[in-house]
Amino acid sequence: MKKAKSIWVDEPQDLSFALLVCLLLVVGLIMLLSASFPSAYHETGDYAYFFKRQLVFAGIGVALMFVMSKLDYHLLRAAALPLMALSFILIVAVLFPSIGVVRNNARRWLYFGPVSVQPSELAKLALIVYFSASISVKKDFMKTFRRGIFPYTVGLLIYGVLVGMEPHLSGAILVVGVGAVLMFVGGIRWRYIIVGAVFISVCVWLMLTGKVSYGQSRIAMWHDPFIDSRGEGYQLSQSIITIGSGGLFGVGLGCSRQKFMYLPEEHNDFIFSIVCEELGFFGAGLILLLFASIIIRGYVLALNAPDRFGRLLIIGVITLFAMQTFLNIAVVSGLVPTTGISLPLFSYGGSALLVQLFEMGIVLSVSRQQKTL
Repeated sequence: MKKAKSIWVDEPQDLSFALLVCLLLVVGLIMLLSASFPSAYHETGDYAYFFKRQLVFAGIGVALMFVMSKLDYHLLRAAALPLMALSFILIVAVLFPSIGVVRNNARRWLYFGPVSVQPSELAKLALIVYFSASISVKKDFMKTFRRGIFPYTVGLLIYGVLVGMEPHLSGAILVVGVGAVLMFVGGIRWRYIIVGAVFISVCVWLMLTGKVSYGQSRIAMWHDPFIDSRGEGYQLSQSIITIGSGGLFGVGLGCSRQKFMYLPEEHNDFIFSIVCEELGFFGAGLILLLFASIIIRGYVLALNAPDRFGRLLIIGVITLFAMQTFLNIAVVSGLVPTTGISLPLFSYGGSALLVQLFEMGIVLSVSRQQKTL
């Protein structure tokens, strides 16, 4: 009788990638405690309120990462369609006023008792798993329009529009961007890539030149936030002041002044501004090196993945991680117009942290079956 294949993988995982993730997570927790204690004390009377909640989610997330790293990642094939269906239901549900919860003029959260969930985080994971599972078996069919372009493009547009309606522009960009990268790696023809790039460039040009009215106030504040530094440009102008006040070596860990109710979202989307203020250019640069090391190591693991499915999974996870990191830092530094996007492993948010660590577990699972490096 043929022995059933075990769902557990006993081969060693990539230790360097695991250590980099854990190190960045620890640094992120330290910076979260430092950045959040003034607002935590002001809002709850407990200076460690946000830190303690994030620490619990970090512990659960690390456990999830370890369990996923031990599981055979091929099991995700069977979960691809149910995960996609669940994420679609939740994304639609959050748009209903009687179900979705509004924060900062955006309807992005669902509450299950005391726990809030951001469906767009699950949607990113679901899209990576589903696209990887589907594209990995199509091979030459990806070069055709009917089977390689049309179904995936329609899926991306539906998800992008739904996430954008929350409104969550950065989330829509991440969903469409990661899906497009997986289609590219999956083997679509260059002419479709060129058409897509031209279309996106035209859309960006229309917005930046004011020919499309959507988001014009944000673009004006992006050009010069100090023209309305007490109004719509307040957040970006305070972020620039925060980053600039850190200088070369920073004011010292825990010694930020801007986190005392000057900079909004200091423990969430704009936590990197506090990193720059407290640790300076030198410290922030070291943290960026940690992010870059995870991204580079992830792509190396993708090159040595045992099969097409594993390669696509890692590319999807690491591309999402890289895009989100770049966009967050670009937003807080004023490189791109302000939009709500968190910094992976740093920003406060339980559901996002759980999903991110689970995704790191997927990478480690593939690394257990990799070719010899």
